[in-house]
Amino acid sequence: MTTQDELKQQAAVAAVERVESGMVVGLGTGSTTQFALERLADLIKIGKLKRIVGIPSSLRTEKTARELGIPLTDFGAHPVIDLTIDGADEVDPDLNLIKGGGGALLREKVLAQASRCNIIIVDESKLSPRLGTKWALPVEVVPFARAVEEHFLKSIGAAVTVRAKEGKTAATDQGNILLDARFGPMQDPGRIAERLNARAGIVEHGLFIGLTHDVIVAGKDGIRHLTRSA
Repeated sequence: MTTQDELKQQAAVAAVERVESGMVVGLGTGSTTQFALERLADLIKIGKLKRIVGIPSSLRTEKTARELGIPLTDFGAHPVIDLTIDGADEVDPDLNLIKGGGGALLREKVLAQASRCNIIIVDESKLSPRLGTKWALPVEVVPFARAVEEHFLKSIGAAVTVRAKEGKTAATDQGNILLDARFGPMQDPGRIAERLNARAGIVEHGLFIGLTHDVIVAGKDGIRHLTRSA
């Protein structure tokens, strides 16, 4: 029986097949994209991919990429990314996403908005009829605004948990706090995104609306591609 990690690896390998020599590649964060990083590094080492540079979406991904020998760059040198490969926590039928389970949602969204093409790699367990059915929505908040934004999220119907790690409040790469807001199945995730975007204390949230070009799904019946309808 195929394990979840094997499915993730299959999706990652399929995504890296889209990378061409000379590309600027956005490097996502998470367990699925770890497999993509390893595959990309292998192809660079054997010379199948040349002149590849990556822009990492987190300090963790930056560290991994350096260890694997993937050349890195930044937006100062390359303000446009050719192709970003990243994972997702939940994917709806319109290819909207919840991301941020790994805490890198802000930088992941910066990469997504700067990319000509965003490829999301998942195993089939991440597909959902409505965002919020399976996952809470990560919301990154400046520490000063923690109480007021927690109150706001509750006022619009969310159950809120402060993200913790090893018994302490978890911090993002920017030093902010993550509030996991459980809305349940979202009837209109775009409207929720608009309301969160209007809040000064909310730095970013994990709703990725209209940013995905291709979702590669690995399941028991093999690999399939989901693309956005025109």
